[in-house]
Formats: sequence, structure tokens, C-alpha cells
Amino acid sequence: MSTVLVTGGSGFIGAHSILQLLDAGHQVRTTVRNLQREGDVRAMLKTGGAEPEDRLKFFAADLEKDAGWAEAVAGCEYVLHIASPFPPSVPKNEDELIVPAREGALRVLRAARDAGVRRVVLTSSFAAMGYGQNEQDAPFDETNWTDPKGDDVLPYVKSKTLAERAAWDFMAREGGSLELSVVNPVGVFGPDYSTSILLVQRLMKGAMPGCPKLYFGAVDVRDVADLHLRAMTDPAAKGERFLAVAGDFLKMVEIAQVLKSRMGAAANKVPTRELPNFLVKLAAMRDPAVKQIIPELGKRKNATNAKARRVLGWNPRSCEDSIAATAESLVGLGLLN
Repeated sequence: MSTVLVTGGSGFIGAHSILQLLDAGHQVRTTVRNLQREGDVRAMLKTGGAEPEDRLKFFAADLEKDAGWAEAVAGCEYVLHIASPFPPSVPKNEDELIVPAREGALRVLRAARDAGVRRVVLTSSFAAMGYGQNEQDAPFDETNWTDPKGDDVLPYVKSKTLAERAAWDFMAREGGSLELSVVNPVGVFGPDYSTSILLVQRLMKGAMPGCPKLYFGAVDVRDVADLHLRAMTDPAAKGERFLAVAGDFLKMVEIAQVLKSRMGAAANKVPTRELPNFLVKLAAMRDPAVKQIIPELGKRKNATNAKARRVLGWNPRSCEDSIAATAESLVGLGLLN
């Protein structure tokens, strides 16, 4: 078994990746910005069924600082670089997201190269594929790239695009013997609580009067972690990017209908009325959070997981199952009160 570094172990994808690495028998290291988070992460892993004791070590490292990275990667065969800022709202300055995402990826790649790491798996996003371009009938795939100058490109989308571009450019110029693979998830759902699943929380709490005409890709966090592990070791993943999407994109009203059908009385407040675009635009005049979604209203999108299935044998659970698992987790954690 190998020694693997997971950056951002306190996050949604990071924690599930650690669980699966430990289950597979690996020695695991993880970075957190502050070592005081170690207890929280260990408690979260225990909830997931793991008590790793000495098979998990913690290192303090910040995406915006050089300190700590060389120590964290020393002796590792693989790195899963998952850490990246993902706030629930748009920052005042886009550089609050772009700088740590881009510079953090480069810090990790340099440290990994210098330490003789075999391969880094970078967590990018569908955000780096499906924005800033004209609508298309064909599903988005790994050949697509977001245009960071597009009208619909918000700071988070721009940060993920520029960070992934910077990673590939680094590999071409100065990667040496280091290998890179990239995983590009759509909206990540499943058991736990993170920024990614605020949508389900808002629907379950009845915090919205209806469903805007928006389309969402969905994938379960457990399947995203599984795809990272496959991309980490499979020789065919070298130099490739892989879309992590469970199936066809769903309209928000379809997500609401899944919650209604799967969650019984717990979903009594879920709205199933689709809002006309003009009402959403009126609401956006008063609510900055609503204003963010205006460029995406009615814009049909889809994506395919054919490459991950064909090359890596990946077989994700359904969108419906991951959405229901999200809601069950929210109920279990008491986050709908």
C-alpha cells in the first residue's frame, strides 16, 4: 500500500477520499490550515466508520503560503489535491478565490515534483468546462473548456478554470517525471454537509417560493472519491481529465420532485412550482444572491461520464439516490430546523 497526501481533509470530498483510502489500506496524510481541526476531522471520520489512529497524520499547510508543503509531501507516492476555496456567496474581490485556487495548485505541484511523487490527482470542476460559451445540444465532455471572459462566469467558476489551466501549463513546462490526472465533478451531493448541498437544504426548509428554471448536474460524494482513487493508480489516467457526473442534468423542479417522492413528510415544505423567469429577475433586483443565477436561467446543459466509465470502469450511483442521501443526512444532522 502507498502513502497518500490528501489536501483539504476537513472538506466534503477530502473526508470521503480519506475514508476510502484508509479502507483500501493506504497510509494517509492530510493538510489542514490549522492543526486544531484534527479533532474535528477524526470525529467526522469516526462517523464514517473509520478510526485510523496512526495510519492518518496531519500537517498544517495553507494554499497561500509555502510553509508546510515540503514536509507534507515528503515520502508520498500520490497526492490528491482537493483543497480549494468554495464559499456560499460571491466574494467582493474575485482574487479571494482565484489566488488561493491557482497558486495553491502550483504550490502542491512543485512540492510533489520536488519530493518525487508519482502522480497528483487535482480536483477541478465542471465549472472549468461548461461556462462562458454558447449553448450546445451535445453533452459537455472533457474536451470542453470554460472561457473565463464569458458573461456567465462568476469568480468561483473563473478560479477553477484558471487553476486547472495553470496546472496543465505547469506540467507541460516543468512537471518533470510527475504525472497529473484531473477530476471534474458537477454538483456534489450525498451524505454530509457542505456548501455543495445548500440547494437541498433550502428546498427542504421551504426557503424558496418555487424553483427557477435552472439545470444541475449531480454526483454522489462517495463516487467522486472513488473516481479520485481510480485516477490515482490507473496507468490510463495519466495526463487525462475525467468528468464526474452521475447522469443527465436535472431541472431544479425535478430535484424537488425527487425529494418529495423519497423523503415523505420531511419534504412537506419542498416547493414544486416552477417560477417564470420574469419573477426570478424581479427578485434579483432586491437579492444579490438571486442575481448570481440570472445568466443560467433556462440554459439547458448536460454532460457525459462516458470517458470515466470507459477508461476507469467507474460506475456511479444515480442522481436520485445521491439527492435523497443528501436530504437524509440533513435530517440526521438536525439541519432542517
